[in-house]
Order: sequence, then structure tokens, then C-alpha cells
Amino acid sequence: MARYTGPVCKLCRREGEKLFLKGSRCLSSKCAIERKGYAPGEHGQGRRRRLSDYGIQLREKQKLRRIYGILEKQFRNYFKKADAMTGVTGTNLLQLLESRLDNTVHRLGFGSSRAAARMLVKHRHIMVNGKTVDIPSFLVSPGDRIQVREKSKKMEAIHDSMQKIKGEHPLPWLELDKAKMEGTFLQVPEREEIGLDVNEQLVVELYSK
Repeated sequence: MARYTGPVCKLCRREGEKLFLKGSRCLSSKCAIERKGYAPGEHGQGRRRRLSDYGIQLREKQKLRRIYGILEKQFRNYFKKADAMTGVTGTNLLQLLESRLDNTVHRLGFGSSRAAARMLVKHRHIMVNGKTVDIPSFLVSPGDRIQVREKSKKMEAIHDSMQKIKGEHPLPWLELDKAKMEGTFLQVPEREEIGLDVNEQLVVELYSK
């Protein structure tokens, strides 16, 4: 599957805010937004132009797509699927994205970022209900158990990521057993539980034109 391979810090700078694409680095003084709080490119330090309604919608779509690390064609397919479902299209879209295996691995704390979690899945370090799954876009369902493979439980990257989890796991739709390095996808999250600072309705308006 194709994926973006360029410098991810430029994506945050382009959107003008932290998208937390590099895990703990985004919380340190090395964060590109902290060091270069302007858009990338030759004219990045110039005055930002006022965006049209279309430009605002486009930027919101790009931000959401980049947060989850998805290219345009796949993102559009998620929107089509969300639009065909019952309920609010924008909420459906976020719920589909949150149900991706790579995102769930990140949310459980096995990967410090979604990109790191994606690599864990692709390199066959993750199991779902006792079976190895190497497809990052695999959609988990309520009741599914997500586990780190036995042979992978000593990986330093996974331990470093899990050490950042203090106390009980903060997300109500996930249950985590840190000792066993496994979690359960309890339910599809509600919109208010996801907590992303995005306006998904702008994405719906953009694709509905």
C-alpha cells in the first residue's frame, strides 16, 4: 500500500499546529512547530493569505488525513463508506478511522505514534484474536483482542512506548492489560470520546460538493 514517505514535521508546519506524528518528539523542544512556527517552503515566513471557504474545508480534510496517515484515495473511500452508513457521516468517518488496527495499536500504547504502530503491524508483531494480522487498515470490531506477539514482547520500542502510560488506560473504548501486552476493543467510540481537535463537518461539506 502506498504511503507518505516525506518529512512528517513539514506536515505539522503546513497545517500550523501539532498533529503529533512523531510521538514523544512532538512534546519536546525538538518539535518543528516550536522551532519553526511557520509554513515550510521559500515563502513560509510570509504573511498567510486569508483562506476561502473551500480552502478552510480543504485544510481540515488534509489535517484529518495526515493525523491518521492515509493517502487521498483511501481517505475518500472511507468517506464513501461513512456516507453510506446510518447516522452522522462525519462521526461515522472518525469512528472508521479510529477502528483501524494501526490506530488501535497506537491508542493502546504499543506504538509511540501511528506511524510506529503501522510498522509494528506490517512487520507482523501484532495479533488480533490470536492470529497475526499485518494489514494496518484492518478494522477491529467490539470484543476483538489486540496482542503483541510473544516473540515481540521484548522489543525496546514497545517497552519505551508503554512506559509513558501512567495508571489506568484513559480511553473508555479500550481495555489494556499492560502485563500481558494485550488490549480489548470494547466498543466503537463516541464522537466526544475521540477528542480530536478537528471539524469533521467541514470534510463532509468538501466531499459533498
